[in-house]
Amino acid sequence: MSLDTGAAPPRAGGPGPVRGAGYPSGVSSDQTPAAPESAAPRPRRLTYAAALVALEGLALVVGGVWMLALGIGGDPDDRRQAVTGGVTLIVLALLPLLAARGLLGLRGWSRGPAVITQIMALPVAYNLLRADSMAIPAGIALAAVAVASLVLLVNGETTRALGIRGPGRASE
Repeated sequence: MSLDTGAAPPRAGGPGPVRGAGYPSGVSSDQTPAAPESAAPRPRRLTYAAALVALEGLALVVGGVWMLALGIGGDPDDRRQAVTGGVTLIVLALLPLLAARGLLGLRGWSRGPAVITQIMALPVAYNLLRADSMAIPAGIALAAVAVASLVLLVNGETTRALGIRGPGRASE
């Protein structure tokens, strides 16, 4: 015994919309109800912060892949240490990359990991600046990106867009 609801069964890749699949009448499954017009656009500062955080994450991935490649195919001093370092950098890259994705999606939780990433980058930049080598320009770049990201992440417009209330503020 079969119950027929009158709606055509959904077909994967089939032509045309399927009506009556849990949507209000007149709305097909390939159309979603319109979002409210009151949704504010993402502030430009938040987009810039997400881009800088994602750039740091990509730099960690590149550094990790480079260390891993040297550890596997090159002639490192300690192969195990090079492979471990490369894998560690790749895993650490997940924090800023996920935070950047969350920032772009206006997720309030994403600001914490993004700020932590910047705070962790500052001592690394300091150590690079103290080196007597080609690491000094990298230290300058890292310090500039970390400070700029921190400024963008703690900006009032950014915190409002993420729905983060400051300390001591009552719910409105």
